[in-house]
Parts: sequence; C-alpha cells; structure tokens
Amino acid sequence: MKIVVIGGTGLIGSKVVANLARQGHQAVAAAPNTGVNTLTGEGLAEALAGAEVVVDVSNSPSLDGDTAMKFFQTATRNIAEAEAAAGVQHHVALSVVGTERLPESGYLRAKAAQEELIAAAPIPYSLVHATQFFEFVKAIANDAEVDGELHFAPVEFQPIASDDVALTVTRAALGEPTKGRVEVGGPERRLMDDFFRAALAAWDDPRTVITDPHAHYFGTELGMDSLVPGPGALTGAISYAEWSAKQ
Repeated sequence: MKIVVIGGTGLIGSKVVANLARQGHQAVAAAPNTGVNTLTGEGLAEALAGAEVVVDVSNSPSLDGDTAMKFFQTATRNIAEAEAAAGVQHHVALSVVGTERLPESGYLRAKAAQEELIAAAPIPYSLVHATQFFEFVKAIANDAEVDGELHFAPVEFQPIASDDVALTVTRAALGEPTKGRVEVGGPERRLMDDFFRAALAAWDDPRTVITDPHAHYFGTELGMDSLVPGPGALTGAISYAEWSAKQ
C-alpha cells in the first residue's frame, strides 16, 4: 500500500516512514526537502498519485498563533484538495492532547482549526492526539523561566516518547478511519512541577522550580487535566527514565 507521510523527514514522520517500510508498505516522505510544499501545493499531486493513505505530521514553523493559523489552514486545504483528486481513502493527522481545552493558546487554536477542516473534508479521517514529547521537555523548561527560576503549575503532566507517538500514528494509518480521535500519553503521570524538579536534578541544572498555580504554559494558564488524556486513552511503553538513559 502506498502511504504518503507529510512531514515525513521530521522527528515523528521519519519514524512513521521507517515503521511502514518495515511492514512492507510503500512509504513516501513528503516534505519541502523532498520537493513537496503544502503551502504552495508544489509537488503534492505527484506525491499523492496512487496513494491510499495520507499521514500529516507536519508542523508550523512557529508557535506564534497567526503564523500557525496560516500554516495549518493553508496546508490542510491544499492537502485535502490533492487527496480528493488522487482518490485517497484515509487521512491521518497528528494533533495535541488538550487542543480543545486551551483556547487561549494561539497555537492550539490553529490546531483546532486544522482539525475542523479535516472533519469537513470529504476524505475519511483519523486524528491522533498525543501529549508532549520527551524530546521537547527541555524547551518546555526554558519557556517557563522567569528571572532565572522555572515557574510550573501543579497540574498533571504525562509526556511521551516520540517512538510511542510514531507507533500510534503508524497503527492509525494501517487501520480503518475512525472519523474521530484517539489519545495517547506516556506511561507515567506526575504533577508538572514535580516532574521538572526531578528532571532538572537529573540534568544537573541549578535552576529552581517554583510551584505557581498561575504559571503560563506557552501563553495560557492550565487546569489540572489540561495536558493529559482522558479515560480510554492509549499509553506508551517507554518511561522518561528509560528514554533519558539512552540519550
């Protein structure tokens, strides 16, 4: 089966392409560096010719709300048009756990707009909502810094290994369209401030973590369950300690 992975040379996309190829599928990595530009439409028709499934794990070049909104709306419309012309049977997209719960975040408003466009398009679809990747926890820590201290709310936090995200996306691509979403998080759930205290200690990072109920997470305050999946979610197999030990 031919499966096109938009964003197929990135962190998740490259893993999805490798997973699919190992199972004998024709996995095509579609990205600007392979001649496919979803913003302009360049190369889309050629890449999607003969494809049965399209997986979109691409991301905005910026977390800025306006930039992300333009990216996701333009790219999603172009992909949907090319899918319809190519006769694609299943569209799979990667999104973020909590997208619908954090409307103050410009980036997550853009992800919500992407999902609305996917649901309105004629192609049957499946959405995978994942929690924060282990690879990004240092960036999350740096974003929380205020005057040399890291401010985190005491809310639930359940990050996940990118390998587990890629496996979930791969399985979605090989399954039937759900016309809905599946959530996936890591195997361990901790309070966010406690997680980062332990992480900084492991990194030998001297900065102090301040427990701050009003701390912002990329521009928005968090509720207790804003960042974690609900009942019935899938769970990754790799713990943060296991992942970290291999880095």
